[in-house]
Amino acid sequence: DSVGIFSANEPALVEGVIEALGAPPNFPIGDRTLKDVLTDGVSLSPAPDMLFQLISYVTGGERKAKARALAEGKDPDGDAATLDVLAALHKFPGLRIDPEAFIECLDVLQPRVYSISSSLKTSPGRVTLTVDVVRYEVDKRMRYGVCSTFLGNRVSQGERLRVYVQTAPGFAMPEAQGKPVIMIGPGTGIAPFRAFLHERQAIKAPGRNWLFFGHQRSDHDFFYEEELTAMRAAGHLTRLTLAWSRDGKEKIYVQHRMREVGRDIWAWLNDGA
Repeated sequence: DSVGIFSANEPALVEGVIEALGAPPNFPIGDRTLKDVLTDGVSLSPAPDMLFQLISYVTGGERKAKARALAEGKDPDGDAATLDVLAALHKFPGLRIDPEAFIECLDVLQPRVYSISSSLKTSPGRVTLTVDVVRYEVDKRMRYGVCSTFLGNRVSQGERLRVYVQTAPGFAMPEAQGKPVIMIGPGTGIAPFRAFLHERQAIKAPGRNWLFFGHQRSDHDFFYEEELTAMRAAGHLTRLTLAWSRDGKEKIYVQHRMREVGRDIWAWLNDGA
């Protein structure tokens, strides 16, 4: 199962959008302010087609044609993939856009869903998530993953969050506890399989467990290294196959390791895995 989290946009991004709009932060939007709605009500990445359509209504000439092209899904300057809402406003500076019309053009900020990486049998009353914080630079401005940086940088211990549980009836361990299980989890994709391993350990399931895990570098991307190594040593994790794409001259991914041991995988599948 997964947990959906209602997060908030990065404060500096919200301030940047307000400044680019040239509107006061307390401008009323319904029963809220512009700043409040930009913080947790609308998505600020990527820039939606409706925004470019609105821009095309309030500008003229070459800029109008460019905005219209972007609204139609075209890429006149080769930068469409990098345009979040703030970048779109910077691309067409000096516009006077009505804040209410602006907000209506933006998508609703959707909750982010993360796989649960724990079992209630080993962690009663507690749910853990495996989150890799997203940060990258575009045109000398840092971009941040909305919910990953919300959880990693902006939520204080003890703070209450709006969340919900999303069940996944089609993605679960086999009912037959003796069945072997092959788990393939690159990066944060290891999350549900950590939960599977904890659950099978708690119920003493006799089935064999094989985990494929891959990421960029073994020295700081080996999530749960001590835990998985201990499971391997104890025999609960029958096989642990690792792939590191940046540790050597050749990029090795999980699928390469799977091809290398394809005969063994086939044998496990023939055993009902």
